[in-house]
Amino acid sequence: MLLSIVGTTAMATEQTSFVLVSRADGIEVRDYPAYLVAETVVAGDQAKAGSTAFGVLAGYIFGGNGGSRKIAMTAPVTQVRGEALAMTSPVTQLAGDAGTWRVQFTMPAGWTLETLPRPNDARVKLLEVPARRVAAVRYSGTWSQANYDEHLAVLTAAMAKQGLVGVGAPVWARYDAPWTPWFLRTNEILVELTPSDR
Repeated sequence: MLLSIVGTTAMATEQTSFVLVSRADGIEVRDYPAYLVAETVVAGDQAKAGSTAFGVLAGYIFGGNGGSRKIAMTAPVTQVRGEALAMTSPVTQLAGDAGTWRVQFTMPAGWTLETLPRPNDARVKLLEVPARRVAAVRYSGTWSQANYDEHLAVLTAAMAKQGLVGVGAPVWARYDAPWTPWFLRTNEILVELTPSDR
């Protein structure tokens, strides 16, 4: 995603950058520039789809591409539930209308669609996510549905209080590897805002 003004993870993993617009009521409003992603679409429940897609996309960045080039891992990996969407997330997982999920890894800064190596696996697509403004809530803890739902409610309430209107489904962003202890994990939920909120 973005090389965040919030910083990078302890392992110095590149993060998508953004400009902080405001912080209130436990959420942030951020402006993200356009960035590139590797994406795949998989079917299944949230956890299984995320695991399957991670393997497909990891194959691409670990050398499963023209030239067998390795591409640095970035954070977060994101996931979205809802109807099939236009590109609105960083490294994301978005749920399609038939129980499918669109999962994305953000490509490191410095690459272009022309310079990224072509995937060997036809399930991997390279795309540009357009610049956008989002509302975001950050939280720690497990990747459980209950934890997600609790923080989505916080984000939704704060957006309503501030008069912010979302577009599309929420994006679930996970910044840490699965082996990171649950109490050290950084997670976010992001909702793209309507152009009138920019």
